Amino acid sequence: MTGSPGAREPAGPGAAGAGGALPGVAQAIRTAVAPLLPGFTVEVVPQLDSTNSELMRRGRAGRTEPVLLVAQRQTAGRGRLGRSWRSDAGASLTFSLGLPLAPADWSGLSLAVGVALAESLHPAIRLKWPNDLWLDGRKLGGILIETASAAGEPGAARFTVIGAGINLAPRSGADLATAPAWLGELWPEAQPGPVLLQLAAPLAAAVLLFERSGFAAFRARFEARDALRGCSVVLSDGTAGVAAGTDEQGALLVHTAGAVKTVTSSEVSVRPAA
Repeated sequence: MTGSPGAREPAGPGAAGAGGALPGVAQAIRTAVAPLLPGFTVEVVPQLDSTNSELMRRGRAGRTEPVLLVAQRQTAGRGRLGRSWRSDAGASLTFSLGLPLAPADWSGLSLAVGVALAESLHPAIRLKWPNDLWLDGRKLGGILIETASAAGEPGAARFTVIGAGINLAPRSGADLATAPAWLGELWPEAQPGPVLLQLAAPLAAAVLLFERSGFAAFRARFEARDALRGCSVVLSDGTAGVAAGTDEQGALLVHTAGAVKTVTSSEVSVRPAA
C-alpha cells in the first residue's frame, strides 16, 4: 500500500472469485497471509452457529493452529455483551481469525483490529470505541475478541479469536439501537469474497504488530478515525461527559463535570448523547 493509512481504494468486483464468492478467494487469502502466519489455513462453510463459537470450541480442545473461518450465514452470531448479530448470505461478511497470541499487554486489541479493518476498506469509515465500525454515525460492523487457554498448556500463549461482522447490503434497523450502515454505500459492487481478500492480510499484520508493540503502534491511527472524540457521550452507568480520545492503553477518556474518567471496555458501553 502506498500513501497515507486509509488511502487504499477497494478492488473491483471481479478482483477475486466468480461473482465475489467466498470459496473462490480462499487460495488467494492463504497465499497472502501464510508468509505472516506459518501453517495458516482458510475455511469457508455455508452455515454455522457462530464462527467465534466454533473457534473457541477448537481452542479449548487444544486446536490452536492459525485459521480464518468464514461462514456465509450465521444462525447464532454474537456481538459484544452477548448481543446477537444477524448474518445473511451475501448481505454481510462474517468471519473469525484464530491464532495464538502472547502480547505483553492485551489492552486496546479491539481498537487495533478496528484500525486494520477501517484502513483496509475505505477512508470514510470511522471507529466507535471500543469495537464498532461506523459510517456517518451508523453502525457498519462490529468486532468481538475472545481468548481461550489451550488444553494442557497453562501459561502458554492464549488462543485468540478475532471475529468481525460487516454489513454489505441494506438491512432493517427495526430491532437495532443504532441505525445500520452498509459497505455498498461506499463500494456499490461489494461482495464477500473481494472484501475479505482486501482485509485479511492487513488484519493479520496488524494483530502481529499489536503482539510486538501493543496499542502504542495504533493510537495515532485510531485517533485519526475516532468517531466519539469531542462528542457528548453517556456511559451505561449514567455518567455524562465529553469523549476526549484514549490513553496509552486504549482506555476511553471522558471529561465529566468532576474529573476525567478513564473507561475500560470491560466496564461500560458508550452511546453518544442525543
